[in-house]
Amino acid sequence: MSKKETISLIDTFSEFKELKNIDRSTLISVMEESFRNVISKMFGTDENYDVIINPDKGDFEIYRNRTVVADDELEDPNLQISLSEAKKIDEDYEIDEDVTELVDFIGFGRRAILTLRQTLSSKILELQKDNVFSKYSEKVGQIVSAELYQIWKKEMLLIDEEGNELYLPKTEQIPTDFYRKGDTVRAVVAMVENKNNNPKIILSRISPVFLERLFELEVPEIHEGLILIKKIARMPGERAKVAVESYDDRIDPVGACVGVKGSRIHGIVRELRNENIDVINYTNNTNLFISRALSPAKISSIRLNEVEKKAEIYLKPEEVSQAIGKGGMNIKLAGMLTGYTLDVFRELDEETETEDIYLDEFSDEIDQWVIDALKAIGCDTAKSVLTISRQDLIRRTDLEEETIDDVLTILNAEFAEEDESDESDESADQEKAQE
Repeated sequence: MSKKETISLIDTFSEFKELKNIDRSTLISVMEESFRNVISKMFGTDENYDVIINPDKGDFEIYRNRTVVADDELEDPNLQISLSEAKKIDEDYEIDEDVTELVDFIGFGRRAILTLRQTLSSKILELQKDNVFSKYSEKVGQIVSAELYQIWKKEMLLIDEEGNELYLPKTEQIPTDFYRKGDTVRAVVAMVENKNNNPKIILSRISPVFLERLFELEVPEIHEGLILIKKIARMPGERAKVAVESYDDRIDPVGACVGVKGSRIHGIVRELRNENIDVINYTNNTNLFISRALSPAKISSIRLNEVEKKAEIYLKPEEVSQAIGKGGMNIKLAGMLTGYTLDVFRELDEETETEDIYLDEFSDEIDQWVIDALKAIGCDTAKSVLTISRQDLIRRTDLEEETIDDVLTILNAEFAEEDESDESDESADQEKAQE
């Protein structure tokens, strides 16, 4: 066996001896199994061999055990040794005794060394995959940091400090996220897939869990368990609502989360690309919780349907737009946070109410999806629609211009008919008075 092949075998051993994240006993077991596989392929069995691995010294020893037989009874040179050969080792050997001798693995030949390298590589790779899967399975729901290595159309490839590959899909990125190769990215471990023993770690920056973990990092009271995050509702990159509760009456949970002059929440907002975060006090009182969730709007009254998880919210006309929020965001988040379907209604005085007409009464002339779009911006009556300019209606509902024009025509016609009816009634009264 050449010196080059001897060095190759030593390098193979050293290469795997330096592997990270693999404990000593596992490494020894894997290497011993690899040696035994090679021996078994060469001789049909490895049962009569002792393999001793010494990772500290970076070497190994292999011993073969054979039974002494008479010279004319030798059948299997791997399991048996003739008496004459045994006596060359030690004159005291006799038939049926066991002979243990050190085997030079290099002497098994080049094929044996190549097979050993391939077997070791395969087993170590499998071991590393199992290790990565186990490690990150335990980290699901935790924040990790990794370096951005490559950007693709549908996902980004990140590399952690140990060289493991992590993936951040486009669908799990905040819409306003922008990174360059080499940037450090923080995200929460969302899931770990394991297809055909190939672990794939999926990260997320839009998960409510990511926001929760950021609060734990920034707010010591949450980390220590004095304040509990009860619920989170997020529209990533836009706005979020977080309901918190304190187990200590002396601690104001909202104030603790926000910090002096917003010092604590500022870091979270910056990490989430300026996502607006509303922190509110949690309560078991559903009416009060819904009212807080719709802040900054001031609620006049709430009518609950706990069976269907629905709530009718009544507000003064000037409060409706605040309750709904830009693009309906505030009411959507409030619904997500409370678990209720929220419908907003304007409070009308008796005189206005008798003169106005609910949009649902126009369902024979206006499509229901159009009525729903108008309700979503707080317009549940005809006059509430007519008080808003045409351009504002188009912008806020995102409906086509023709659709808005048709709605305005129908609603204006209704009130025009009422005005004509009122005028004819007045004329008739005047004629009767003259008579």
